[in-house]
Amino acid sequence: MKDKKKWIIGISICVLLIVSVFFMFHQGKSNEQVVTEYFELLKKKDYKQMYQMLNPKTVYTPTQKYFVEKYKEFYEEIDAKNIQIKILDEQDNVIEYLIYIDTLAGRITYRNKVGVKNEQIQFNKELIMDGYTEGCKIKITTYNPEKRGRILDRNGKVLAEDGKGYSVGLVKGKLNGENDYGQIAQYLETDVETLQKKMSASWINDDSFVPIKTVSEATKNDLINKNILGINGVKISTVSIRTYPYDKVASHIVGYVQNVNAEDLKKHKNEGYNSISVIGRSGIEAAYEEKLRGITSGKIDLVDKNDKVIKELCHKEVKMSPQDITLTIDIDLQQSLYNEYQNDKSASVALNPKTGEVLALVSTPSYSNNDFVLGISTDKWNALNNDVNQPLMSRYKQTYTPGSSMKPITAAIGLETKAIDPDKDLGAKDKWQKDSSWGNYYVTTLHAPSPNNLKNAITYSDNVYFARSALNIGKENLFKYYKNLKIGKKVPFELALNKSQYINKNQKVSDQLIADSGYGQGQILINPLQLASIYSAFVNNGSIYQPHIVQGQTKIWIKNVFSKETTKIIKEDLINAIADENGTGHAIYHDNVILAGKTGTAEIKQSQSDTTGTELGWFTVMTIDEKQPILMTTVVEDVKNRGGSGYVVEHTKAPLDLYLSQVSD
Repeated sequence: MKDKKKWIIGISICVLLIVSVFFMFHQGKSNEQVVTEYFELLKKKDYKQMYQMLNPKTVYTPTQKYFVEKYKEFYEEIDAKNIQIKILDEQDNVIEYLIYIDTLAGRITYRNKVGVKNEQIQFNKELIMDGYTEGCKIKITTYNPEKRGRILDRNGKVLAEDGKGYSVGLVKGKLNGENDYGQIAQYLETDVETLQKKMSASWINDDSFVPIKTVSEATKNDLINKNILGINGVKISTVSIRTYPYDKVASHIVGYVQNVNAEDLKKHKNEGYNSISVIGRSGIEAAYEEKLRGITSGKIDLVDKNDKVIKELCHKEVKMSPQDITLTIDIDLQQSLYNEYQNDKSASVALNPKTGEVLALVSTPSYSNNDFVLGISTDKWNALNNDVNQPLMSRYKQTYTPGSSMKPITAAIGLETKAIDPDKDLGAKDKWQKDSSWGNYYVTTLHAPSPNNLKNAITYSDNVYFARSALNIGKENLFKYYKNLKIGKKVPFELALNKSQYINKNQKVSDQLIADSGYGQGQILINPLQLASIYSAFVNNGSIYQPHIVQGQTKIWIKNVFSKETTKIIKEDLINAIADENGTGHAIYHDNVILAGKTGTAEIKQSQSDTTGTELGWFTVMTIDEKQPILMTTVVEDVKNRGGSGYVVEHTKAPLDLYLSQVSD
């Protein structure tokens, strides 16, 4: 009996120990942990799981539907981010906490208390938001800067600014019904159906002015001369619009603004845009939208059903007014280049090789950015899109076969790798192939100078010399330097450019391809701006400045890609290509200014025997004098039977002379 008693006591002690250990390790979540978990779910927007944490016996517990809708409405409307809580105190199962919520209008901060029972939240309305009452809602107010910043050229000339336009509209109560719609539509280059749709809006009453079309001052005067105001109900009012004084000359770089659409409002929700806002659509207007527009101020209020403010939750003051953007562009040089090539399909780049500043960036044919601001008609839009010359295409963004423009680059790589001895005579050949394995494929050239050394090969633009040199350099070295020159990589530039390439990744690399690459054929495609930047290495001792079009961003992009010795040789040979009477660029020779340059004609054809293909004409020219630094590269499409690259040399002369005369002044 005594032993049995001892046994029972022992068992009891063991049970107590087990129970004690169980509770030690399974005592559940602390109240602090429960509250923290609740707000972690808020961060994740898991509102349904938050609701599952509520104690249903709380004095007031909303339905799950109401709970989820309110949290979603409040927190997603204000773009809540970085939600944090700080536990301040705990007494009698009541947690006091401080919550921080970052929003589009600043930070919301408030204290609250919440009870916890049996690992469940005792719901109170301020869990949703500080000051919350039944039926209240969030009101966001934003304030936009009144004016948009200007876009200026390097000399302060205005390329884009807020100006004056004229809104032609109708007053319903003064119209002769719809009897004059046909005539009005004709005047405004629209259709009757458009007028009917605009005049049927629910907000319109008899005294409402309904804007139909915004026009320029010249168009307004023309309409008045045609007596549009003689039609009952037609009115003209002055409005603020974006204006572009240089229109087609700079439209591809400046871009344009348009009224926001539904997609814009969704994408830029809570950024202060409304139905009458404008937004940059292309060019600098789009790339620098935030700076040009300025950063809006705003506040978030808790309001009742009548929009009466219950509590101001946060308020953010304006941090940035609209800013002017000053470009590196010289609009006079831009105008001159545009005038020369406006009837061609072309792209021109002018830059300061010593800084990387882009002095001109021209694409022709062009389009009117003012047309887009005023509201382009469907007919005009279709005409632009269907134009075979593609005026909407920014050709300076495109990549092209460089042709002979690539030869100085091949030469520089050859000198760096010791594959080219500049004084060695390779023997003049009009037609050449590596060996019989090439079959019927030959590299041909129009000029095979003798002696066949580097200087003459550049001056006379000898294809065969550079095909042979490329093979001597070899694939590995050639591709290594292409990579060093960032060919195939994105060019860091304010406006998007298409990426260049030196090889089609799906193409087998053959000796023929390497040979063709040496004189800029093969599969090499390069952007005019990138080609101009690479050429700048020849006057910068082998370094390349990052090209930029907005002032204040000068920095080295590629350092010492070629040696000083190499660039000196290439520079002297490029000088000779213009100074020599037989040089391909001699037509631009100046007595008073030392120029260096290289022409390029690239064949665009399906095969070596194809006679129906087109030609691209290239020309790059640069000054050597550091007091007048400028480098210009132009590519023109379809120059076959129009003088080839000689056409480009001829048309580059006037813009270059203009710039040099301005600098000397």
